[in-house]
Amino acid sequence: MLAAYFDCPGGPENLYVKEVLKPHPGKGEVLVKVSASALNRADLLQRRGRYPPPKGASDILGLEAAGSVAELGPGCKGQWKIGDAVMALLSGGGQAEYVSVPEGHLMPVPSDMTFIQAAAIPEAWLTAFQLLHFVGKIEKGERVLIHAGASGVGMAAIQLSKLAKAIPIVTAGTQEKLKATANAGAAAGFNYKNEDFSEKVLEFTQGSGVDIILDCVGGSYWEKNLKCLSTDGRWIIYGLLSGGEVHGDLLARLLSKRASIHTSLLRSRDKEASNNYHQLVKTFTEDVLPYFSGGTSPHLQPSVDSVYPLHEIAEAHRSMEENKNIGKIVIEMPT
Repeated sequence: MLAAYFDCPGGPENLYVKEVLKPHPGKGEVLVKVSASALNRADLLQRRGRYPPPKGASDILGLEAAGSVAELGPGCKGQWKIGDAVMALLSGGGQAEYVSVPEGHLMPVPSDMTFIQAAAIPEAWLTAFQLLHFVGKIEKGERVLIHAGASGVGMAAIQLSKLAKAIPIVTAGTQEKLKATANAGAAAGFNYKNEDFSEKVLEFTQGSGVDIILDCVGGSYWEKNLKCLSTDGRWIIYGLLSGGEVHGDLLARLLSKRASIHTSLLRSRDKEASNNYHQLVKTFTEDVLPYFSGGTSPHLQPSVDSVYPLHEIAEAHRSMEENKNIGKIVIEMPT
């Protein structure tokens, strides 16, 4: 089969399409013929040699995939049949023509959705859902500050916050991105490049601040985050785009607000946590997935920025590195 590959860490120019052995599904696994995958920041970090896959995971890039069931491994419980349209969040291997997935990690693709659209769901939406509900314990009426609001996770978090009857507030780096977040349902949005988002958030919330912060930026935002975090607020860190170093009296500021810091990485979960992950997929499938189908209210919509064929994988990486995308960059497999 064909797969996205690189022989040594470096820039996008190191990427190429390589012919590799097709995986065989193990016990309780399903072989999926991939129609579309999607690009994530983790793929860029892995390509640079800064984010190796977990032990036992495929070294092929790709943390999500959508396609059809091609083969059932031994011990499968009959949940899926050959030809079913499915999607999944993966520990690796999604940017290839086939990938093996534990049967409990698969989700059905809504009947009126394309594989391109479906590929934009697993990583972004499961991450946002897990951060808001499993970690943040979001409640009706709470205010949620979402950094990188026009990213895949950001656009999902806006819609999921609205679904939970909470109030999403975002930061983004261009007016075009802020307009897209408003169209997705953000109650307010601020350009972090030319205004102090903490002051704007306090102004918007009439001084009370936000109850939850979804932060993929890290170190450089800590002071502004704490400034606009409410008493007893939850600051959830799931990425470190600006690095992890903090200089200053973070703990005293945190303590003064009785606030808490939570951290989360879906990919790094070991097998001991697989039951929790299975529960996450099950809950998302039951509570959220129906809202992607036509005619539902509210209607959830995956955000696709652009589509690249597999042989243009390097161009897709360059596009993400330029940070211009609104929503997901999708990789289409050869037919």
